[in-house]
Amino acid sequence: MPCGSTVARLGSLTLALAACAFVFAISGCTKKEAQLTPSKPVEVVVAPAVTREITDFEDFTGRLEPIHRIDIRAQVKGYLKKIHFKEGQEVPKGALLFEIDAIFYQAEFDLADASVNQAGVRLKRLKSDYDRAKALKSNKSISPEDYEKVMGDYNEAVASEKVAVTSRQKAEINLGYTKVYAEPVGGLTGRAMIDPGNFVEAEKTVLTTLVTYDPIYAYFDVDERTTLARDRRRIGEGKSRTIEIDAKVLLALSDEKDFLHIGAVDFVDNAVNPGTGTKRMRAVFENPKKLLSPGLFVRVRYPIGLPHAAVVIPERALGSDQGQKFVYVVDKDNEVVYRKIKTGAQIKEYRVIEEARYKLKKDGAFELTAEGKKIIVEGLEDGENVIVSGLQRVRPRTKVDARPELVPASAGVSQLNTVMKAQLLRDRPPAPAKGAASAP
Repeated sequence: MPCGSTVARLGSLTLALAACAFVFAISGCTKKEAQLTPSKPVEVVVAPAVTREITDFEDFTGRLEPIHRIDIRAQVKGYLKKIHFKEGQEVPKGALLFEIDAIFYQAEFDLADASVNQAGVRLKRLKSDYDRAKALKSNKSISPEDYEKVMGDYNEAVASEKVAVTSRQKAEINLGYTKVYAEPVGGLTGRAMIDPGNFVEAEKTVLTTLVTYDPIYAYFDVDERTTLARDRRRIGEGKSRTIEIDAKVLLALSDEKDFLHIGAVDFVDNAVNPGTGTKRMRAVFENPKKLLSPGLFVRVRYPIGLPHAAVVIPERALGSDQGQKFVYVVDKDNEVVYRKIKTGAQIKEYRVIEEARYKLKKDGAFELTAEGKKIIVEGLEDGENVIVSGLQRVRPRTKVDARPELVPASAGVSQLNTVMKAQLLRDRPPAPAKGAASAP
């Protein structure tokens, strides 16, 4: 076979193999492209930004103090005879607490009482002499000198009886002081500082301590910034610069998540402490269950200004980008919009959003969308949907399948309605915004 013919055949075979490979490549690409299908929108849960009436507030650390703290002391000296209470027991006003040996004071009282009787008998005798002398003087049967002597003896007897009566009163008071009572108020007793049989010094020896629990004081220091903010707010409201003494405050113990105790400010110091930059305040709280104990550290929530309308969203909707807070807003086309925000106070599971900032034109007018709405640069408006679940799976301008959050009626919000308008006021869950997809 000629060599040229063999080469021609090999060339034809190579071309055929190359054509087959090209066909397979084309068919493989076509098959791969045929397998690509459009991805489904990411499912997210959204909640609407809603307007609620709130009160701005600040939280401070406070300390509980009793309204009455009394060191019980004896007013006479002697040996302690008996203790009439159980340590740590709550006693009413006037309850007997201690008894001092009264044998000496009883003897003094008996002696003083006998002196009163003696002075009374003498006074009665001299009164009869004085009455007879007055009768004799009228018909001039007694000399002036004798009359003056009888009258002087009578007046001396009157004075002696008064001295005896006063001495008896003193002895009676000292005898009464041998029994020590809960005065001037009742309360919770501390431990007995001295045991029976020990000597008690009058007005020096502390026998026990008595404190009252209901009501109770909470002292807290308000910083200068908060004081000025409240003053400015009150001036803006057309009220006096002076802080209201009856301003309502809330209190929570260290192990309490919510502020469950309501009280009222009853004292405000007259100046800011230059060393700390704070002003001392005091609030009084009812304490019928004795949950609040003197000496405990507590959290005090102090309101600033009157209730006002503000936009709030669930705390779970917040994201953070290098310290800048943001939320993902779902617009009417179910697209995600990145929105910077400034946050205010946290109220339970909600967060207050500061006032929205809108885009301005060069002439100072607001720039509007095709629908005639102002374009928001920062913040939120009432009714805008924010993503509360699925933030990590979305990016700006991506399509999502937005489903509204199923929010049950919150008992916590209802409780705060009755406590103070520093919290969310309306006892109902935020309704889904218009256009949001229905729940599955």
